[in-house]
Amino acid sequence: MKIAFIGLGNMGLPMAQNLSRAGFAVSGFDLSAAQMDALAAVGGERAVSAAAAVTGADAVVTMLPASRHVEATYLGAGGVLDCAAPGTLFIDCSTIAPEAARKVAVAAAARGFAMLDAPVSGGTGGAQAGTLTFMVGGAAGALDRARPLLEKMGRNIFHAGDSGAGQTVKVCNNMLLGILMSGTAEALRLGMANGMDPKVLSEIMAKSSGRNWVLEVYNPCPGVMDSAPSSRGYAGGFGVDLMLKDLGLAVENSLSVGASVPMGALARNLYDLHSKAGNGGLDFGSIFNLLGAHANAPA
Repeated sequence: MKIAFIGLGNMGLPMAQNLSRAGFAVSGFDLSAAQMDALAAVGGERAVSAAAAVTGADAVVTMLPASRHVEATYLGAGGVLDCAAPGTLFIDCSTIAPEAARKVAVAAAARGFAMLDAPVSGGTGGAQAGTLTFMVGGAAGALDRARPLLEKMGRNIFHAGDSGAGQTVKVCNNMLLGILMSGTAEALRLGMANGMDPKVLSEIMAKSSGRNWVLEVYNPCPGVMDSAPSSRGYAGGFGVDLMLKDLGLAVENSLSVGASVPMGALARNLYDLHSKAGNGGLDFGSIFNLLGAHANAPA
């Protein structure tokens, strides 16, 4: 089974590598030659373009930064919908606006293609370990076809509903994650200002009513958790600008459907400040630094 994988970033590369290791013939394309080389190192093929990767593929997986990149890849002149063979299955794992996912799915269906929006959760560690959670929107039959691929990249596969539903779940999930990260960092800073050891504080809160995934898996305070990006200078992981994008999607979506997201909007504003201070490429746990920047400033 030939798989085209377009977008070999921090998430896409390990996902494509897992497919290649599982025995699929993976043809990958990315703007970074180094990322394509890394795929080739585990048996994948380098494609000269997205169109070349898609030609003759049985399934196409995309993992791209934003809605505009997905729309350009699928809907642009000479895009992947123009180059795919009849019967090709499309799986977009990017995190984009639900409206954009539905737009692309409608275009694919008009040409006779099945398409799923299947954003993921689990971070780069989950991508490397093949333990991601997939939130899938689209037809059940298309998901059945996709399962052999998704099961090599993830541990949990949920059918959220029709096209766009996967993206809706992802927007809600990442909005909550941004809120949790901001709140956890704030609580840790408060405890530290009172002389608490952040490791002790984290251990106690993780066993109390304030427990959450950030405390248990992705602690934002350097030195508390060796496996977290915070303990390696906030390198790798999930970038500030990506979290800012996702929080923006949540706020935009809330306006379109008339929902109220005051905490999501506040988290977005915090990440916007953090990004504009030059931290967009750091892991999103680095919001811990923003919240402590003025901790010792005079009143």
